[in-house]
Order: sequence, then C-alpha cells, then structure tokens
Amino acid sequence: PEHLKEPLVYMRKAQGSWEKRILKSLNSMCTELSIPLARKRPVGEQKELLNKWNEMGTDEPDLSLFRPVYAPKDFLEVLINLRNPNYENGDSLSFRTHLGLIQVPLKVKDIPELKEFFVELGLTTGQLGIDDSTQVPPELFENEHVRIGQKVLAEQDSAAAQQYIRQGSPTALRAELWALILNISSQPEELLYYEQLKTNVIQHDLLVDSLIYKDVKLTASNDDYYFVFEDYLYQVLLCFSRDTSVLGHFAYNSASPPKSYIRGKLGLEEYAVFYPPNGVIPFHGFSMYVAPLCFLYHEPSKLYQIFREMYVRFFFRLHSISSHPSGIVSLCLLFETLLQTYLPQLFYHLREIGAQPLRISFKWMVRAFSGYLATDQLLLLWDRILGYNSLEILAVLAAAVFAFRAVNLMEVTSLAAAEAVLADLSTLKVMPLLQIFLFATVT
Repeated sequence: PEHLKEPLVYMRKAQGSWEKRILKSLNSMCTELSIPLARKRPVGEQKELLNKWNEMGTDEPDLSLFRPVYAPKDFLEVLINLRNPNYENGDSLSFRTHLGLIQVPLKVKDIPELKEFFVELGLTTGQLGIDDSTQVPPELFENEHVRIGQKVLAEQDSAAAQQYIRQGSPTALRAELWALILNISSQPEELLYYEQLKTNVIQHDLLVDSLIYKDVKLTASNDDYYFVFEDYLYQVLLCFSRDTSVLGHFAYNSASPPKSYIRGKLGLEEYAVFYPPNGVIPFHGFSMYVAPLCFLYHEPSKLYQIFREMYVRFFFRLHSISSHPSGIVSLCLLFETLLQTYLPQLFYHLREIGAQPLRISFKWMVRAFSGYLATDQLLLLWDRILGYNSLEILAVLAAAVFAFRAVNLMEVTSLAAAEAVLADLSTLKVMPLLQIFLFATVT
C-alpha cells in the first residue's frame, strides 16, 4: 500500500518527518493555550452558533494567541533540503547542472513535451481568454464555443466536458461544466450529508476551528475579491474538517492523517481517532482553495461538494511531499528547469543576487494562484487544471510570468526588488502568457 501512496522511500520519510513537525506545532499550541483538541459545546453555545450560522463573519473571537501551524515558506525550506540518498556520491552530470533550489532527480516535461501535452493551447486553436485571435473573430468563436458547451451539458458527458474545457469555459456554463467533470450531483442524500456535517460543527468545537477562523481573517477577509464570501468560507471549511469521507484520499496521497489518542491511552491503537476527522490540518492560505469557487456556487452544499472534490483530486498535492508529476516538488522542479533552460541569463542573474526565482513563485503555486490573479483569470486557469487533469500548468504559468517581466527583472539587484516587480499579478492575462511562453517565444 505504501508504494501506491509514494514509491520513493526518501519522499515517504520526508513527508513523515514533516507531519511530525506539524503535529508538534499543533500540540505545543494546545499546551501553551491549554485548549483541548476537541470539546462538546454547551447547549447554549450550540444554539448561538446555529442562529448565526449564516453570519459567522460578524463574530470576532479573540484569535491573537493562535498562529498558523505553518506557512508556505516553512514548507519550501523542507523541500529545499530534500535529497535522494542514492545520488549523494553519484556524479550524474545532467543533474549536477541544475542550479535551482530543488535538488532531487525527478523527471519533468521539457517544452516540446509540454507543447504536446497542452496542444489545445496552441496558437491556432480558439481560446476563451484571448481577445485578439487572428484566424476567427472572437465573437464567432465564442458563440460557436457556447453552442458546443450547451450540447456537452445536454448530453451529460463528463469526458467530453473535460476535453471541451481545455479551450476555456464560457462564464455562464462554468459551474455546470465543473460539476459534470467532477461528477457532482444534486442528490437529496448529498444535502442530507452536508446537514449532518453542519450538525457535527454545531455540537463539537475543535482546535482547528480557530485555525480556520484565523486563516480566513488573515487571507480572504483582506482580499478585494473574496471578503464578501467570508460566511461561506467558514461554513465550507468547518464542515470539511468534520468530513471523514476525505480520509479516502490518503490511499493515494503520500501523507497520512494525524491521530489523536484518548487521554491516558497514548499509543493504544483502539483508542486512536483521526484528528481532525478529515485528516487535514489547515495551513496559512488554505481557505484560498475555496474562495474562488464561491463565485460559481451559491448553494452551500453544492459549493461544499465541489471544493471537497477539487481538494481530493488536486489541491492536496500542493502541500504534500511526493514524486507525483502534479505534486509540489515536481512543480517546483519543472518551474526551475523551464527558467534555467529557456531564460538562462535571467535565472543566473536572479540566482547571483540571492533572489532564487522559486522563493518568489512558490507561494503562487502552493495556492494555485488563488489570491494573486484576478478571479476571471484564475477561473480560466482552473478550467485548464480540470481539463488536463494536471497541476503542471501552474509551473508553466509561473515561468511565463517571469518571462513576461524578464526585462524589469534583469535590472533588479536584490530579492526585495525582484519581489516588488512581481508583487502584483492582478493585471495579467493568463492565456496569452501561457500561449506565448509555450508556443511563440521558445523554438
């Protein structure tokens, strides 16, 4: 079974020790604040929470003592220190020439392979999100594309929807297309399941609830696009933390769910429970995986199902250590390899001034660019994640952003200056960037 989770032993070990660090951080917070991991809420508190379920954002609990269990930059430090013990004394030249921060030998695609993989993004194919396509007037392509999309929806063909969305989804059809690709139905039992999770939230207070509150307050509540969805975020994330069906994804995730033991029974398996019940400890920025979905789904149980499916298919890979092509380690390596191969001067320049490009792009990739791009652009990007069933496009886009700002970046002399050049991505147009990087500039 562990080989299904992760074939490489050193990756499994690294993930294991990273989990221990997270748990240590969580446990020490428990001890310092003398707060239990979980407790049953008194009846009065249950009623109060139920009454303000739809306006939890107005609640201002004192969270000053809570801190995120970890932030993306802590995770990056762990990835930078990953090593394959079999390579320590080997002199594999091709690998020695990799001057990036990630020092593990994984196979990642080069530009010809990426071109082949992302063939529908080619310059001759119609795309939504490109304004000045020369072959076909945009309104003609769009009208035809919408017509095909409606046909795909009428036939309820998930595979056709996945193929179709590679060229982008019309705004009006996106919510239905994503639900079709993710096999989400609006069955009464799904609604009932969501209500059960809500009841669990009302009845029990978990330490992770405070971490979720804190995260939403630190991220989405300060975001011009997402602050209006604060209540939705609490509802979805609190229910998510109680959802034991999420545990199923640990069969193919290199991570393992943390266990908690009933007091005084440490180490006795029959007294162990998974904590939190879904096995996922939220980190700084976690709520941004949900925020963009709030634009598409306004019905909490549907929003919840879509998020859960997006998480167990894609997002978990962005914060666990594995050798999977869509895992964060491979994405970092792909990003660095693309830059080093196709923009060597820029790469060397930034490396020389102590501004390793990955230090800047890592946070974009870990959050799948959520909170960095304008929402319409982010949704076009996520269309392609679903369409290609791969997160590799995140690394390609990160490299494309550097290529786009290369002239300015060549003039900077410090990490802070480089970060300033790339501080605001909200004006970027995702599709032209990707197309130019993959199909126009590179021979």
